[in-house]
Amino acid sequence: MTRRRRFDDQGQAFPIYVTVVGGLLFLAFVYLAVGQAAANRNGAQTAADAAALAAAQETRDQLADQWVEDVLDPTQWQDIFDGFAAGLEPACWRAEQLAAQNDAHVEACDQTGLLEYVVEVQMDKPVGESIVPGTEAKFAKASAKAVIESRCEFELPGEGGGDDELPMLTCEDEQWELDPDDLTDLPGPEDLFDVHLAD
Repeated sequence: MTRRRRFDDQGQAFPIYVTVVGGLLFLAFVYLAVGQAAANRNGAQTAADAAALAAAQETRDQLADQWVEDVLDPTQWQDIFDGFAAGLEPACWRAEQLAAQNDAHVEACDQTGLLEYVVEVQMDKPVGESIVPGTEAKFAKASAKAVIESRCEFELPGEGGGDDELPMLTCEDEQWELDPDDLTDLPGPEDLFDVHLAD
C-alpha cells in the first residue's frame, strides 16, 4: 500500500516538473531575446556615436588647417574658433565611413550648427529571430550629437604692439608663444578644438 502511494506521488509530480522546466525554458528564451535586442541597440548607439564624432573631427581638422593658413593674421582667429571659415567642405562622408565600419549606415546627417553634427544610423543586420514575433525584420536605430568647442583664448595686441607681433595663445592649460619668423611649432587640431558627444 505504501509502495503504490509512493508511485502515485511520483506520477503526480511529473507534470509539475514538466511545467516548471517549460517555464524556465520560456524565461530563458525571453532573457535571450531581451539580451539580443540590447546588444543590437548598443551596437547601433556605438555606430551613431562614432559617426557623429567622425564628422565633427573632420570639420575640426578643416578649421585647424584654416587657422594655420591665417596664423599671421590674428584678426581672423576668433572667427575660425567660432566656426566661421570660408571653404569648409561637408563632413558627413566621414560619418558614413565610420558607420560602415560598425556594420551600419547613415540614415541622416545634419550640421545643426556651425560646430555641431547630429547623425542617425541604422544597423545593416536585423535583430534576428527570437521568441518575440517580427524581430527578424527589425533593425536597430540610434542617433548621436557631436559638438566642436574651441579650447583657446587670446588677446589681440593693443596700440603700440608691433605689426608682426602675434598674441599669446592659451589653449586650456598650455600656452603657445608664436614667433612669426619661426612657425614650426604650432598647436594641432586637438590642441585648438575639443570634440565630444553631447546629449
